[in-house]
Amino acid sequence: MQEFFLNLNPVIQALLATLFTWGVTAAGAALVFLGRTVNQRLLDCMMGFAAGVMIAASFWSLLAPGIEIAEQLGQTAWLTAVIGFLGGGVFMRLIDIFLPHIHPGMCVTDAEGVKTSWQRSTLLVLAITLHNIPEGLAVGVAFGAVAAGLPSATIGGAVALALGIGIQNFPEGTAVSMPLRREGLSRWKSFVMGQYSGLVEPVAGVLGALFVLRMQELLPYALCFAAGAMIFVVVEELIPESQRKPEHIDHVTMSTMGGFAIMMILDVALG
Repeated sequence: MQEFFLNLNPVIQALLATLFTWGVTAAGAALVFLGRTVNQRLLDCMMGFAAGVMIAASFWSLLAPGIEIAEQLGQTAWLTAVIGFLGGGVFMRLIDIFLPHIHPGMCVTDAEGVKTSWQRSTLLVLAITLHNIPEGLAVGVAFGAVAAGLPSATIGGAVALALGIGIQNFPEGTAVSMPLRREGLSRWKSFVMGQYSGLVEPVAGVLGALFVLRMQELLPYALCFAAGAMIFVVVEELIPESQRKPEHIDHVTMSTMGGFAIMMILDVALG
């Protein structure tokens, strides 16, 4: 099975990996079949854990390899890293400005992005979809980088990134489906809308892999771009959402560190 996967086209590898991460999002959304609510402290800790995974993945799986590849290609590594990293943040900020969305626990009147008459449920799904764009992109770029044949990009590192993103997608699926269920939607509709938020990952993953395969000289920029986009999501959304209740902050902080440690172990061990 492993040999079969290794022999696949990098775009197919990226597609399979991001289908896995979408599947974990669906698994998290499926918790809605067990009840209407999840303990808020637990949910906050899960979101903090996801933040830790994304921070670690941004460095170990994206920034560090991007800098090494930039050096191998004869680029000014620090400049490549800064341009790519800040570019990812600017890209996510633009999406944040224009894409209508609302975060869990907020009123419809607090919706961000362009004004719209869309329902609250749609706006909630779009908020998590915003998280998943850089995650799918990062996985796709990582698998596309392996095809470049540079020593800094390894299949183990790409697989570790997909595993880490998949793990942290579980609470994101729950964070969509549970609020929808509490607002009166059926279990099935809450689940379907929760897993929809992860469908963008296979699309972003395939596009990311195709991009770096066709423009390999931009590979280090793409890796750093994905890192910047992920850090934007962590700082702008995941950490604030997980620390809305002051009494949960200590637990959330330790969960964030745990997520970072697990992603670091995955990346170092497999990469």
